Amino acid sequence: RSSWLLLAPLLTPPVPVITAPPCSLCPEGAHRFQWIRNLVPEFGISSSHVKVLSSPVEFYELLKVQIKAAEQRVVMASLYLGTGLLEQELVDCLEETLEKSLQAKSSPDLRVSILLDYTRGSRGRKNSRTMLIPLLQRFPENVRVSLFHTPNLRGLLRLLIPERFNETIGLQHIKVYLFDDNVILSGANLSDLYFTNRQDRYVLLQDSPEIADFFTELVDAIGDVSLQLQRDDTVQMMEGMVHPYQGDKVAYCEIANRRVMEVINSARTRQELLHEKTFHSSHPGSSLLSQHGSQASGSLKPEPDTWIYPLIQMKPFGIQIDEMVTETLLTEAERDARIYLTTGYFNLTQAYMDLILGTRAEYRILLASPEVNGFFGAKGVAGAIPAAYVYIEHQFYSEVCYLQQQERVQLQEYSRAGWTFHAKGLWLYLAGSDLPCLTLIGSPNFGYRSVHRDLEAQVAIVTENKALQQQLHQEQEQLYLCSGVVSASTFEQPNRYVKLWVKLVTPLIKNFF
Repeated sequence: RSSWLLLAPLLTPPVPVITAPPCSLCPEGAHRFQWIRNLVPEFGISSSHVKVLSSPVEFYELLKVQIKAAEQRVVMASLYLGTGLLEQELVDCLEETLEKSLQAKSSPDLRVSILLDYTRGSRGRKNSRTMLIPLLQRFPENVRVSLFHTPNLRGLLRLLIPERFNETIGLQHIKVYLFDDNVILSGANLSDLYFTNRQDRYVLLQDSPEIADFFTELVDAIGDVSLQLQRDDTVQMMEGMVHPYQGDKVAYCEIANRRVMEVINSARTRQELLHEKTFHSSHPGSSLLSQHGSQASGSLKPEPDTWIYPLIQMKPFGIQIDEMVTETLLTEAERDARIYLTTGYFNLTQAYMDLILGTRAEYRILLASPEVNGFFGAKGVAGAIPAAYVYIEHQFYSEVCYLQQQERVQLQEYSRAGWTFHAKGLWLYLAGSDLPCLTLIGSPNFGYRSVHRDLEAQVAIVTENKALQQQLHQEQEQLYLCSGVVSASTFEQPNRYVKLWVKLVTPLIKNFF
């Protein structure tokens, strides 16, 4: 247990838990998670607009179909774009769609905006930048490529840390892919592994213009404080913008905070006004829902049964919304509620561990076995990372046993021959329910990096619709079917042997991976 105490000086004070009474004016059955809209915009949609995908191939094919059908905008945020044939095919789809847009003079020009991480996207001679430069050269007015550079990698540190290791300081980790008014939220990057045999999660929000507008504005805001890729493979900041690693760090972070919070708060205000207009109109018969079902309301949207909340975490900019909401969900989970939590990299923050071990809900935590860890078989120091995760897992399991919580908190390891595991998120089942009413899906891994170092985004999807709840339940079951329950004997297997130097180093470096 004492090893966890090594992290104490590195941890910030607890994030305040946010709760609020439900809106008493809303229709009967309005869900119990409305307090989230005190922090972020609430988007009410029909569950028929939500589709849960299950496989990398399905994700890849959908990306291509959506790119080809796009007419107004393609916005893609990812850690990086790979350099293989599958990734080139995506770039070719973009080129083809841009060309078609230019030739169709009657339709508005297609706008393509791509946000990647600077360090990861610049790794190697052939990289994300070289893949995208042809698009910039051919369509300079229609394509924008922004490369986010963490403000924490600067000065002597930036000069001394070699390529690849410099990615440990902080990254652009958001994964959002949107096409006109259709939005894909995922944890998957734009790389061949994520299109073939690296298991992740993916959800499509169809015909959701307000949500698409929000994520377009969010990516634009981060893009505005990022380096802009030029046609000659150089980069430069937008005119008048503070440089992330050459300029004043405090000034840069304040500007970034202001830009991102403007997006969140303006969207929240818009959605609150819509909520007031929809549910709380002072004139009888004038609210939108009072017209629901009438012959004249054919063009009106159906009453929402599903709510989408974008949760943003950008600790370098002082934005901790995802952390606050996640901690509140874990805190408020009632006795006999079940939380299925999954992460490809099991390295929970101390706050999350304390809540899991100290609260009342049942937990089923799905993590990667060493063989399906993304670092398995890597060269050099990175090859020891799976062993470090085994060590962290063993420590947590020992703590669960020490507290006699084995029945309430169960670890399960994902194992699948020829595959790696990258899925993250959670599903919340209320007490007495066989179906989840809430899921979190997006980029965060629930670890120190996600909370403190990287730019992250996910959505909370809350639904009262049984068919969508069934979709989410089947998604959870499909992932957990490929797993085995962790027990004391798990760590006695030969492939779980952890070398002494890994045990000694892990507490010192665990905040970097």
